[in-house]
Amino acid sequence: MSILGTRVIRTEDPRLLTAGGIYVDDLREPELDGAARATFVRSTVAHALITGIDTSAALEQPGVIAVLTAADMTDLPPPPPAGEFDPDAPAVEGPLPLGGVWSEPLLAVDRVRFVGEPVAIVLTDSTYQGEDAAELVSVDYEQLPAVPSIEAALAAGSLLFPDAGTNVCQKGGQDTSDESIFDGCEVVVEGDIVNQRVACLPMEGRSTAAAFSGGKLTVWASTQNAQLSRLILTAIGLPPDAIRVVAPDVGGGFGAKIGVDRESIIVAWAAKHTGRPVRWVETRNENLLAMTQGRAQELHIKIGGSRDGHIKAYRLNVLQDTGAYARMSGFLPSLTVLMAPGVYDIPAVQADYKVVVTDGTPIAAYRGAGRPEAAATIERAVDWFAAEAGLDPARVRKLNFIKPGQFPFVTKTGAPYDSGEYEAALDKVLAKAGYEELRAEQRRRREAGAARQLGIGLASYVEVTAGDAGAGETCKIDVHSDGTATVYTGSSAHGQGHHTAFAMLVQAELGIPMDKVEVIHGDTDLIPDGVGTYASRSLQLGGSAVQKAALEVKDEAARQAAALFEAAEADVVLDADTGLWQVRGDPDKSLTWAQVASEAEGGTLMANVRFTQAMPTFPFGSQLSLVEVDTETGKVTLLRHVTCDDAGPVLNPVLMEGQRHGGIAQGAAQALCEEVLYDADGNPLTSTLADYGAITAAELPSFELVTSETPTHLNPLGVKGIGEAGTIGATPAVQNAVIDAVSHLGVRHIDMPLTPERVWTAIQSAGLRRHVREASAK
Repeated sequence: MSILGTRVIRTEDPRLLTAGGIYVDDLREPELDGAARATFVRSTVAHALITGIDTSAALEQPGVIAVLTAADMTDLPPPPPAGEFDPDAPAVEGPLPLGGVWSEPLLAVDRVRFVGEPVAIVLTDSTYQGEDAAELVSVDYEQLPAVPSIEAALAAGSLLFPDAGTNVCQKGGQDTSDESIFDGCEVVVEGDIVNQRVACLPMEGRSTAAAFSGGKLTVWASTQNAQLSRLILTAIGLPPDAIRVVAPDVGGGFGAKIGVDRESIIVAWAAKHTGRPVRWVETRNENLLAMTQGRAQELHIKIGGSRDGHIKAYRLNVLQDTGAYARMSGFLPSLTVLMAPGVYDIPAVQADYKVVVTDGTPIAAYRGAGRPEAAATIERAVDWFAAEAGLDPARVRKLNFIKPGQFPFVTKTGAPYDSGEYEAALDKVLAKAGYEELRAEQRRRREAGAARQLGIGLASYVEVTAGDAGAGETCKIDVHSDGTATVYTGSSAHGQGHHTAFAMLVQAELGIPMDKVEVIHGDTDLIPDGVGTYASRSLQLGGSAVQKAALEVKDEAARQAAALFEAAEADVVLDADTGLWQVRGDPDKSLTWAQVASEAEGGTLMANVRFTQAMPTFPFGSQLSLVEVDTETGKVTLLRHVTCDDAGPVLNPVLMEGQRHGGIAQGAAQALCEEVLYDADGNPLTSTLADYGAITAAELPSFELVTSETPTHLNPLGVKGIGEAGTIGATPAVQNAVIDAVSHLGVRHIDMPLTPERVWTAIQSAGLRRHVREASAK
C-alpha cells in the first residue's frame, strides 16, 4: 500500500518542538566569529531631499566600527544608465520590475521616499551599541510634499521621481472604454472597492549574516530561495560562483522573503567592504516600517446581467499603489487582471490596471499576490449583483459557473484553466454548513429585530499557481551504500512540510523508509541550480522533480540489480512495500538498496533532474463564513468558517490542512482587522503591534474543512498548489458575511477591514438614508 494520501505526522516537528529551529540569529558558524552588528539609520520623513549627513558623533561612541553611507559605496559597480524618459509617453507596459529613472538605490543618495528607507548603516560590536549610535547620526532633510495615497499620486502635485514627470509608472490590461458590453443588461451595479494595504508580518523578521574571506562571500539569509538571492547579491560586484547563500530555518515568508531586499545586499557589501563578518536582524518596528507589504489596490467595478441572475458583462479597473519603489511594478495587478472573471463564464470582460508610486513602504508579493485581490473583487461584485437582483447569492454563482465539460477553458482575460468542479465544491460547502437552516435562522433574527444579526458569506474562487511553471524545479537524489537516500531540492522550506512530503515521495517510489531519507535545501554550494518556494509551486514542481529523480534512480538501480542477479533487466522488479529488489517469479532471491548501491560507481546511485510543467495550474474552491454582528456596537464575531479547497490529489492531509488553516486565518484577518495606515504627511500610524491589528487564535473558530480532489493533467502527481488558496477564498467570504448580516438595514457595501467602527458607521449611515427617504415620501 502506498504511503501517499495517508496522514503522516510532519518529520520536521520533533526537532522544532524540542531543540528548536536554528534561524539566522542563532547561527554560531566559525566564519561569523567576531561579527559586527548592523543597525540601519532610517528616514524619519516620507519625502525629502537629503542635504547632509553627519556621522562624526556616532563614530565617537564606544564599540562603533564604522558608519557607512551611499558615499562610501564607491567599490560597487555603477548602475546601468537611466536613459531618457518621456513624461508624455504612455507608461511602461507589462509586468517587469522597473529600473531607469524609477531605480531604487541601496542606501538613499539624495532623496528619501518613505519613512523607514535606509540612509546609513552603523556597524558596532554589539546590538545595543548600534541603536545608541544610530540615533547620533544627523541627517539634514529639506522636506517635500508627501504623496501618501493613490489619489495624491494621480494628482501629481508632488513627484517622487521628477525625471519621470509622473507618478504613474506602469499601465496594462485591455481597453475598458466600450460601454456597449452592458447594453441589454437589466441589472447593473457599479462601485468602488478597496483592497487595503497589509503587513506580511512573518514571525521571524528579515535577517542576514555575511562573511567575506579568500574571495568568497557567504551569506546566511532568511529567504524563500537561496539561488535567487545569490543572483541578486551579484549587485555588489561578485560573480555567482564567488557567492554562497545558505537559508537556515526560516520563520515564515509569505512572499515578502522572495530573494533578498536592499538591507541584505547592504549587509553583504559591508562585510566585503570592511573585511569583517556582519550580522543584521530587524526589529518588529523595522519590519512594519520597511519589509515589503501587500495588496494596496483601489478597484472600480461594473457588473451587469439579467434579472434572473445571468451575468453578461464585467469591468474591472485596478489602481495599484506600488509604494515608494516599483519592486514588482505591474506584476501584481497583471495577475489581478488575469484572474478578474474568477470562476464565472462571463461573455464580456474588460480589465485594466494603472500603477502609481507613493510615499509608502514598497509593495510586493504577499500570500496570493494579485490573485486574492481579483477574487475579493469579483466575489463582492457577484454578491452586490445578486442583492440588486433580489436573488440568493448561491443561486447566482451556480448559474454562472464554468461547467466541468468546458475544461480546459480559456477566460476572456486569457487565463488557461486546466480543470475544475466549481459547482460541486460549492454544493459540498452548502451541505456541510447547513445553508438552508442558516438562512432560516437569519430570517428569524431579522423578523425579531434582534440586536445580534447573522451574516452568511459565500466566496467561490479560482487561482493560478506555479505561474512560472516553465522554469520548473530541480532535484538530485543520491542512494548511498548504507541504503539511505539524500534528496537535494531547489525548492525551499519555511514551514510547509517539504521534508515530510519529499521523503514520502521517495518511500512511495523506492521503498526506502522515510526515516532513512534526508532532505537538503537552501544551500547554493550544494544546490547551485534551483528556483525556490513561492506561488504555491513546491509540490507540483519540486515534488514532481523528486518523483522524476526517484524514477531515474530506480531505472539505474534496476540495471545494477540485473547484473548482480545475472538476470534480464526486464525480469528485475522493486517491491516498493519492502524496498527489496527481486527477480520476477523467484521471491527467494532479493537484494537491498544497500547491496545494489554498493556496486554502483562510487558506492552511490544518483539522478539529477529538472522537472518543468507546460503551464500553470488553477486550484479552486468555495468557502462559507458565518458571522454575528452586534448592530448596536458594530462588533463582528466569526462563528464558523466552512471551506472546500481543491488542489488535486492530497499527498498528505496533515500538510494540506495546515496550509489551509494558516491561509484562512490570514484571509479572515485582512477582512476583519488588518490595515497599514499613513497620515497626510506620509507618517506610518501602524508601525508597532500595539497599533497594527494582527489577528490571534482568540478571534478565530476552528475551521471546518471539506475534501475535494480534482486532478490536473499537467504533472504526474496530478497536484496543484494549496499554499495560498485559503487566503484567497477567506477574505471575500468573511467580508460578504458581514455585509450580509446588515444588508436588511440598507447597507450595500463596507470596505475592509470590517472593524466595529466601520460596521457601526455603515449601519448609522444606512439608517440616516432610510429616514431621509421616508421623510421625503411624506
